Amino acid sequence: MSEMAWVPQSCTLPTEEQPLRIAEWDALFSERLTSLSRPEPLRLRLDLAGGMGTEARVRDLVARESGCCSFFTFTTTPREDLVVLDIAVDPAYEAVLDALATRTAGVQR
Repeated sequence: MSEMAWVPQSCTLPTEEQPLRIAEWDALFSERLTSLSRPEPLRLRLDLAGGMGTEARVRDLVARESGCCSFFTFTTTPREDLVVLDIAVDPAYEAVLDALATRTAGVQR
């Protein structure tokens, strides 16, 4: 599967901007991801190492992503030395969440 093949048609981010957004997510995951889990089929949980600016960075990225991919529901929960990011989707977008989980796990390695 190509890098962009999993991006659904309902994403309204201009095509030329999509690789840049993916790179932002990849950078966040490679720098901060400590663990990921799938507590429910339609929810992905990412634990991100905290630190100066991490929560603001996550919230900014989530806000921009919500603007173009309204099928995602993001919940950001700051904890001591950790930012928990829950990403949920409706059943119609389970394959997108699957692809995101696979990509995230690959970046973590």
